[in-house]
Amino acid sequence: MPAYKHLFFDLDHTLWDFDKNAESTLTDVFAHFALDGKVEAPFEDFYRKYLYHNEKLWGRYQNGYITAEELKWRRMWRTLLDFKIADETLARNISGKFMEILPTKKIVFPHTHEILQYLLNKGYALHLITNGFEKTQWSKLKNSGLDKYFTHVITSEASNSMKPRKEIFDFAISKAGASMEDSIMIGDNLEADIQGAINAGMDCIFVNHIGALCNIRPTYIITHLRELEGIF
Repeated sequence: MPAYKHLFFDLDHTLWDFDKNAESTLTDVFAHFALDGKVEAPFEDFYRKYLYHNEKLWGRYQNGYITAEELKWRRMWRTLLDFKIADETLARNISGKFMEILPTKKIVFPHTHEILQYLLNKGYALHLITNGFEKTQWSKLKNSGLDKYFTHVITSEASNSMKPRKEIFDFAISKAGASMEDSIMIGDNLEADIQGAINAGMDCIFVNHIGALCNIRPTYIITHLRELEGIF
């Protein structure tokens, strides 16, 4: 086994439970804008549509087809359109409130705090590589109490690159004073985290929380964060 020293984690969907936090945030937003009087469907339908459009638009954002600002409001715009509400002002207002509330949510995957403390106690240096927005990701980390575990937090905004591009991994390695040989990437996204790490020449661990089909070869696959104890 390689002598890993630096462990680079993804944040959303790996440690911080984006889907549950987004659902809680949208519940607040739904009430704030009295959307139950505008959307002729249960909240659960609205939430599912949001998740669908968020995933599609994140893909476009990661590939450079849309800007961060377009991503933020267009996912709300498209969700509203699915319910025959063509109101761009409302979409932008919902987006603003959503981005205000989301980073205050604190739900992380089971045993997140315990495993991060375990790894620190074992002497590993922990870092983050995230495609999220600088201010938003730092707020998530601080509000969920995750900030204390990480030496370096590399965001796509600060590094001027984005997973799966090799440049963000090179930037992270340089910033941490690490090397590809003593580093490993830990994330849930097969394209951004796993293929990105492979392309950069870094070992990787696929955190398969949802039982997704995996057609590439990570160094390790786990289905639960506690399984990291068997690797480190």
